[in-house]
Amino acid sequence: MDIFITANTTWYTFNFRSRLITALREQGHRITVLAPRDEYVSRIETMGARHLHLEMDNAGTNPLCELVTLSRLSALLRRESPELILSFTPKVNIYVSLAARLSGIPVVANVSGLGTGFMRGSLLKTVMMGLYRLSFRHPHTVFFQNEEDRSEFIRTGLVDSKRTKRLPGSGVDLERFTPEQHAGPRKRCVFLLVARLLWDKGVREFVEAARQLKSKYPETEFRLLGFLDVQNPSAVPRSDVERWVAEGVITYLGSTDDVRKYYADADCVVLPSYREGTPRTLLEASSMGLPTIATDAVGCRDAVDNGVTGLLCKVRDAVDLAAKMALMTLMSPEERAKMGMAGRAKMEREFDERIVIERYMAVIREIGSAMGLPRKTAVRVSV
Repeated sequence: MDIFITANTTWYTFNFRSRLITALREQGHRITVLAPRDEYVSRIETMGARHLHLEMDNAGTNPLCELVTLSRLSALLRRESPELILSFTPKVNIYVSLAARLSGIPVVANVSGLGTGFMRGSLLKTVMMGLYRLSFRHPHTVFFQNEEDRSEFIRTGLVDSKRTKRLPGSGVDLERFTPEQHAGPRKRCVFLLVARLLWDKGVREFVEAARQLKSKYPETEFRLLGFLDVQNPSAVPRSDVERWVAEGVITYLGSTDDVRKYYADADCVVLPSYREGTPRTLLEASSMGLPTIATDAVGCRDAVDNGVTGLLCKVRDAVDLAAKMALMTLMSPEERAKMGMAGRAKMEREFDERIVIERYMAVIREIGSAMGLPRKTAVRVSV
């Protein structure tokens, strides 16, 4: 089959969907990544996939500009005529589903989170709900990364329950993220937050909690790793990060393609996010044998067994986050290591990336069968 994989950045497809691309190519499918052009295009092409530029403004809300984007996308799909589209990220899910509907191209969409506009309860949320309701009439399957998002979409009539399926997040590569890479717990605690630097990720609460703990435990270190200057209304300004660094409350590590060495040099990974699909950073950290602290929020709570693999704190509550981080600080290295290994066992049971890939393959076989394609496209994948 000619399969398009589309998302709001090429960076996303390379960092989060490389193993899916590899597995699909091994099954003989022809893969095109449709995403805005960035420095990761050459890496996608090195994998044997074609890349096509998707012209879109990820943060755009101007109705006329967005209609132009949708029109261009519709024309591109008519010209290219893929047999199947796998779509990711909120805006792309909506636009691709609308454009593909006009051309009769089957779509498999992945709801990895609801996005900033959905969480803020604004006019933008109302518009997005209307667009989801209209666009999600088309996809053959809509994958959800947690049951609460799935239930909300069904309850509010945004998608027919018969079209929905669950995934264990994006899964985690258990062979790439291993406990052996972790340096092991120390007497002092190094806390690490890995995320795009958005307020919705709980960055403000992390910094405020760090301030509280620094006065009691001055040796404790708080690190931020992730992209600045992202196109998002919730983006943390660079000036704020520079001020926190100058204050001495946090260390900013920049961004990276390989987070493993940063996990290996930390004692606990923290994600005080307001809402997630299923956060990849918590899965990766747990897979490497690190304890985690996350909010008791949609998506986050799925990745953490409170008191076993890590700790859960209240949403938007820096005081409670500081209390949970203090508990982690006061644990012995052995207690933190025990939590980390419980996290690894949880990843092996529930979040192996091979589960995600096989569920995609099952849906693709189903679509291929309905299209009357040869059975050779219906082989089980081994990754």
